Amino acid sequence: MEQWSNERLSRQIAFITEIDKLKTVLRHSYLMDGSRRENTAEHSWHVSVIAMALLEHAGDPAPDLNRVIKLLLLHDLVEIDAGDTFAYDDKGYADKEERENAAARRLFGILPDDQRDEWLALWREFEDGVTIESRYAAALDRLHPVIHNYYTGGVSWKKNGIVRAQVIRRLDPLRTVSEPLWHFALDMLERAVALGLLLDDEAAE
Repeated sequence: MEQWSNERLSRQIAFITEIDKLKTVLRHSYLMDGSRRENTAEHSWHVSVIAMALLEHAGDPAPDLNRVIKLLLLHDLVEIDAGDTFAYDDKGYADKEERENAAARRLFGILPDDQRDEWLALWREFEDGVTIESRYAAALDRLHPVIHNYYTGGVSWKKNGIVRAQVIRRLDPLRTVSEPLWHFALDMLERAVALGLLLDDEAAE
């Protein structure tokens, strides 16, 4: 019997096997039932569905949803090697770009060359944040943990002593992407402070 061999498919299967590791990368956000920290694969799925649900609020012209979902599903794969960098960790951000660039080259390099180049370009598009699609994707990527924190009683905010001004700075890309979502987020933060889930700026002084 002739031995089966298909190099292209073998590389694709190797990539599929490798990215299963994303399920083991833990984030600082907790599941909304508060039972445990979410993993990055769960985050990628959830924020992709959020992008579908909230597209009508993205403004005009609307982003290409298919491309947005590709960006959201691919951009965090680098955390397999680079790990999750906490949004408010200035020290961690010092070498974040270097770590993630190396991770992107290794991970997407597993794929056949044409897919490697296409998917690396998509990953870079998200990071550069120039296109309508990348700005919408990045804004939702930052809104997602805020929603999680609100519905888990601010557990990650409290644990790390985060204040409202820090969250607003982190959410700033949302301001130019969607006026309704920006005002929704500001209102959520106002309620979070009132409920004691998030420190007011003055409280940290």
